[in-house]
Amino acid sequence: MSKKKLGFTVNPIAGMGGRVGLKGTDGQEILRRARELGAVLTSPTRAVEALKEISPIKNNIDLITYPYDMGEDEARKCSFNPIVIGSIERGKTTSTNTKNAAREMSRLKVDLILFAGGDGTARDIYDAIGDKVPALGIPTGVKIHSGVFATSPKSAGKLAAMHLQGQAPVRELEVMDVDEQAFREDRVSAKLCGYLRVPFERRMVQNPKTGSVAGEEEATEAIACEVIDNMQDDFLYIIGPGTTTRPIMEKLGLKKTLLGVDVIRKGELLALDVNEAQLLKLIEDKKAKIVVTVIGGQGYIFGRGNQQISSKVVRKVGKENLIIVATENKVASLRGRPLLVDTDDDEVNEMLKDYTKVITGYGRSILYKVA
Repeated sequence: MSKKKLGFTVNPIAGMGGRVGLKGTDGQEILRRARELGAVLTSPTRAVEALKEISPIKNNIDLITYPYDMGEDEARKCSFNPIVIGSIERGKTTSTNTKNAAREMSRLKVDLILFAGGDGTARDIYDAIGDKVPALGIPTGVKIHSGVFATSPKSAGKLAAMHLQGQAPVRELEVMDVDEQAFREDRVSAKLCGYLRVPFERRMVQNPKTGSVAGEEEATEAIACEVIDNMQDDFLYIIGPGTTTRPIMEKLGLKKTLLGVDVIRKGELLALDVNEAQLLKLIEDKKAKIVVTVIGGQGYIFGRGNQQISSKVVRKVGKENLIIVATENKVASLRGRPLLVDTDDDEVNEMLKDYTKVITGYGRSILYKVA
């Protein structure tokens, strides 16, 4: 049997802006700021996680990739002997490099393009190949609204291996992208870019993000009242992004960073739009609770759009001090699928796996599974 061809490309800077609170890394100026704030590369590590799941069948695969940190380095870390094509300048990759890589892999008739990045990377892949070649995303970005990504790096690797062995059918799934500048200004401006053909297994592919349902103001206000009435003066409260958490701040008469993370204590604003480093400093010698909501349609509570609340922050605060809020409509949008966590720490992911309380209204809550 002839070997399968796997195209593999990495956007090494994807996700760098998350923990430092920049909500993405589109553009050289934002990338410069991210580095100044101490941002570290996370995409290569998550790409390696995916490749490790493919390693058992590597002798049956020709892995075709781009040089250095666009795939070659990660492939060699996983003991692949990759076919390296194209040319780039190490450490200075651009969206043009991603598009060129996808086009060349398509011309080489790969069976699948496995790419690491976020929505911007997915858009670049779509612009380059359209529906010519199946593609699957390893989620490494900050904002991941598209349905073309696996639920985690490990799921991406497993699903890619299944597809290469003829065990995963292909579906057309949405490529969405968000205007990062609008995102930083607390406005969500998303558009449908097109559709990629994606290997599909229901448990392993994330749904596209869905927005809030009109007319839910009463439900979110009831949730806010429940959270506020149970606040304790000796705790800091880390308030995660979203329209479900915003009424908590509004009812306290405080400004809310819609797409950022804010910290309050005793009903007063302590810090606005914080990053991971600031959070760790604030909770260093204090008790804290984390209030997060569920991403509609997807089910994520950590790892999508709130990377400032990192695994280190979650570990320090403790599972027992996690407050999850979601309207009943948002829970219903999951259609029975579990809540998801996708941090860079397997121990924290494992720690959060269990049935957990989700506040859905005033005096109302349900137990829901986290997987």
